[in-house]
Amino acid sequence: KSKPDFSQDAALKMKSLNPRFIFLLSLTVVSSSLGFYLPGLAPVSFCEKEDAKECQKDIQLFVNRLDSVESVLPYEYDAFDFCKDTDERRPSENLGQVLFGERIETSPYKFTFKSDKACVKVCTKSYDAGSKEDKLKLDFLKKGMELNYQHHWIVDNMPVTWCYIVEGNQKVCNPGFSIGCLVNQEGKPKDACVINADFNKKNAYYIFNHVDITIFYHSGDETNGMSARLVAATLEPRSVKHSNDDKPTCDGTPMDIPAEFKNNLKVTYTYSIQFKQNDDIRWASRWDYILVSMPHTNIQWFSIMNSLVIVLFLSGMVAMIMLRTLHKDIARYNQMDQEEAQEESGWKQVHGDVFRPPRMGMLLSVFLGQGTQVFIMTFITLFLACLGFLSPANRGALMTCSVVLWVLLGTPAGYVSARLYKTFGGENWKTNVLLTAFLCPGIVFVDFFLMNLILWVEGSSAAIPFGTLVAILALWFGISVPLTFVGAYFGFKKPGIEPPVRTNQIPRQIPQQSFFTKPVPGIIMGGILPFGCIFIQLFFILNSIWSHQMYYMFGFLFLVFIILLITCSEATVLLCYFHLCAEDYHWWWRSFLTSGFTAVYLIYNPLNHSHMQLNLHSGISLAQIYFQLSNTLSSSAFHSPSSDLCFF
Repeated sequence: KSKPDFSQDAALKMKSLNPRFIFLLSLTVVSSSLGFYLPGLAPVSFCEKEDAKECQKDIQLFVNRLDSVESVLPYEYDAFDFCKDTDERRPSENLGQVLFGERIETSPYKFTFKSDKACVKVCTKSYDAGSKEDKLKLDFLKKGMELNYQHHWIVDNMPVTWCYIVEGNQKVCNPGFSIGCLVNQEGKPKDACVINADFNKKNAYYIFNHVDITIFYHSGDETNGMSARLVAATLEPRSVKHSNDDKPTCDGTPMDIPAEFKNNLKVTYTYSIQFKQNDDIRWASRWDYILVSMPHTNIQWFSIMNSLVIVLFLSGMVAMIMLRTLHKDIARYNQMDQEEAQEESGWKQVHGDVFRPPRMGMLLSVFLGQGTQVFIMTFITLFLACLGFLSPANRGALMTCSVVLWVLLGTPAGYVSARLYKTFGGENWKTNVLLTAFLCPGIVFVDFFLMNLILWVEGSSAAIPFGTLVAILALWFGISVPLTFVGAYFGFKKPGIEPPVRTNQIPRQIPQQSFFTKPVPGIIMGGILPFGCIFIQLFFILNSIWSHQMYYMFGFLFLVFIILLITCSEATVLLCYFHLCAEDYHWWWRSFLTSGFTAVYLIYNPLNHSHMQLNLHSGISLAQIYFQLSNTLSSSAFHSPSSDLCFF
């Protein structure tokens, strides 16, 4: 409902009212407002007769990039030879949309509210068999149909979906539809060709050149019956060979394109549009029918219960060590002065060496500083996502929020790194600050830049424009680096963390270790339990990345994130205790790498997942494989800092 709007005269009169009355009136206004709209997500009203203040009658269909589950390279709409808008416009895109490779532009499909139309011609594309340019265009289009590239259309900031019935009589709504399909030389239909028995020509491509669009609108309490709001947009793609390209009827046989281009070819694109009223769907819940068709809520709860069992097991182990073993050891150790002297054993023998500074303390402090920065960024981003600020309707908000938070959190990174480095007794504070500001971000940026160069060569829409690269560098050098210096300044001004016991001048010799107490086996085993807690959630995240689905289960993700922190902490405490009992006091790097090794499993799992989900045939180039590996590293980096940092 619209909020009360007070004029300037009324506002001036309110200044002279009794403050108590103003307070009561404010409570009334707040209670009468059901909520608020996020920037860019306010509803748009439509009506048959346009009113500049209240509603509009023209509906613009936007097109986004085309992508495929069989290829990791997305392309812009203009890369394929489709109908173009004569007055093409590109809406402003935020940083997150650009980084995710979204390329939204206007389309030649333009509608008028409540104006049903049948078989409207959009354009006709002609291909001359003697033209090399036309042959390249058609070959690229056929390659897109072979790899099942899909359109992504948008109406009123809402995806136009293709809904169909699958096994079990379940309705699935896909926020994209194929540009066409292929029947191979054996006569076996691929992908979308299975929906129609008429797609039966061997070694032929069938292009979906006609769409039947249905737009549902709500006209009721939300708009006081004067206008309407769009609540759903669906379509059904069809392949039609028009007998008359100038006056199409949209009732012909399927439009087949032979694999060998020998004769001239014409492809006419058409559409039909109809509007239907549906007052059962409210504007605030118009995304529900898309998200409901994306299953797996039960699997999510199963995953969380599995993770909770692991947490309870580790918590019991830690509690037993803390309350029983350590308590008895400390009590017995304190009675040594009263009883006859006895030789120390276990972890008590290394009390004079346990706080000895680690090797490569500079590098450890830098990693922990950067881990602090990414950990806080991840926590705040997931928290905001749980509150609904970063929903799929707010395109690019998730990535924009992550980047902005990372830039603004340079101060904690510099402070933690400097304070810890000072605790280790380090004196090269300039090197420490520079490494904290440039080492990890520099590695990520070099990988990002190399990947972007390859994407530029491939002509993919995922390539970041040069201006955006300059903007990212400006954010890094202009904001993040100075804030890191500020944090390091305060960190070095603080005194180092004093250990509770004095460190021996002569290092104690470490006895021979068994296989399970050696560093490498302990680190490898330490990452298994945390990875088991997030395996199911990681599967859905990878599906959303490579299967181009919308990820919206941030509540589950935040809960699993908390479970991951607890699991990493408890697993690290347990393994460090076992190593100290074996008289091995080199625990600094081991505590970092024990839970941090979860990131290695996170990298391996997406690689295995990609081989299962993607069809890596000989036609896929080295650029696509490199892009896939970079996506793997990016998805792993989103989780690993929490496991790296939690024990610290």
